[in-house]
Amino acid sequence: MLAPASVEDYRLLARRALPRQIFDYLDGGAYEELTLSANRADLQALRLRQRVLRDVSRCSTRCSVLGREVALPVILAPLGLAGLMARRGEVQAARAARAAGVPFCLSTVSLCSIEEVRDGAGAPFWFQLYVIRDHGYARALLERARAVGCDTLVFTVDLPRLGMRYRDVRNGMAGHLPPAKALLKGLELLRHPRWLRDVALRGRPLAFGNLSEAVPDARRLADFMDWVNSQFDPGVTWRDIGWVREHWPGAIVIKGILDPADARAAVDAGADAVVVSNHGGRQLDGAPSTISMLPRIADAVGDRLEVLMDGGVRTGQDVAKALALGARACMIGRPWGYALAAAGESGVAAVLEGLRRELELTLALLGLESVQQLSPEVLVDGAAQRAPGGPIPAPIVDLRRSP
Repeated sequence: MLAPASVEDYRLLARRALPRQIFDYLDGGAYEELTLSANRADLQALRLRQRVLRDVSRCSTRCSVLGREVALPVILAPLGLAGLMARRGEVQAARAARAAGVPFCLSTVSLCSIEEVRDGAGAPFWFQLYVIRDHGYARALLERARAVGCDTLVFTVDLPRLGMRYRDVRNGMAGHLPPAKALLKGLELLRHPRWLRDVALRGRPLAFGNLSEAVPDARRLADFMDWVNSQFDPGVTWRDIGWVREHWPGAIVIKGILDPADARAAVDAGADAVVVSNHGGRQLDGAPSTISMLPRIADAVGDRLEVLMDGGVRTGQDVAKALALGARACMIGRPWGYALAAAGESGVAAVLEGLRRELELTLALLGLESVQQLSPEVLVDGAAQRAPGGPIPAPIVDLRRSP
């Protein structure tokens, strides 16, 4: 394969590098993956207005997110088990994010601990929390994050129960396989000797990072996933945001908002930002794409808190479209996971630099000098796209790929 030029190139490289069950965990979505496909298709359906004969000799991608200047309106989203993609993967990604001048968010369900990422990256980062049933352990995680200098908490609220992800069920990542099928999956690992050597052997300890002390004797990944799934608390309500605020003095970002009413509730709960997210199509299949709901949510609350978006972002043009429709910045998850699996820290750095170049080029072809100038006017029929209560665009093509 030639030198990778796009996120899709890194996806193909990751598919070769990773054992099937790990790649499918990263790549897949819920049920028939309709929402996963819609996230991409609806972004691609938006058309940009090319403008000419404007001075675009200098185009800036810099902006502020939660009061801090960043080089690019992109955040590395929390990605569970990223340490399975490459050796000490979360540390590698955090270093790449620091060098690129963008925030990195560490998942609760990471292989590298909060302290290891701090020591390895040498810079503050964001921390993501699920409200687990054991509030005492959740409080301890918040205290650890504060102790290493984390100032932004991403509180994920769209997992009262884990979505039905068929690929994970088939691969034994959700539930346990019969012995014969488990053996076949073990043989699949042997087909990836580079991954075995670099991650499984040289990457030890393959412990479960922030949750190592809480997981009761989980020797296998399936045991760990069983414990994690049992800890998602379906009883969490908006009242629990008060508990989070009581134990976290920094910025709070609520991730998993897909309805204007919930966005307004986030404002009332004291959130500093929301992430318009359907969990990358991994929860409620058939839910609308994030780009289709972004304008409604931005119109409802964008003057009272910062609105971020994730889901389907693969290029700098995607970032421009999201900012035009009201996002302050975009979170990316799978793109940095693919790059990490394919080429480690250098791959993540290359994806971030590619997004920066693409966004800068997009600004130039739109006739703009900065990301702050992006508005619905850069889209064909942009006013209709931003109209409150406007129609949700249907997917124009099924982008699902066979696993």
